[in-house]
Amino acid sequence: MYTKQEKAKLKQAFWTTYGQYMRPILSADGERANWVNYKTGVAGIYFRMDADDSCATIAIEFSHSDASIREAHYEQLLQMKNMLHEALGEEWLWQPNVTDEYGKPISSVGAELPGVNVYRNDDWPDIISFLKQRIIALDAFWSMAKYGFE
Repeated sequence: MYTKQEKAKLKQAFWTTYGQYMRPILSADGERANWVNYKTGVAGIYFRMDADDSCATIAIEFSHSDASIREAHYEQLLQMKNMLHEALGEEWLWQPNVTDEYGKPISSVGAELPGVNVYRNDDWPDIISFLKQRIIALDAFWSMAKYGFE
């Protein structure tokens, strides 16, 4: 339906729009945040957001190259599971051993909004709302939890 270049342009337009929408929102610590490329401040721990032609996703990814550190971080978050789910207002899917799009082993904790298409502008409000609510809640959780991971 779309060429590779058209898809890349549409995705870039979505993330630019999302970034502009989120720009005025301060982090839980009262600072400016780059919501699209959120920095956790801990090596190997990332907050990932994505949207494609079938769904939108948000996740905490543990991708440290040292498997023992990756597992320790995942286990550490698992101990905070109730606190995380309370901050999010929902339960997320926990995956201790999966691979990313490059075949690299990771651990992931995330949520998905199925049935939306980032290439359809009419779906953008639903995707933005889904991601906004969760990244803000994740930031609030992380502002308290990150010290245990340093």
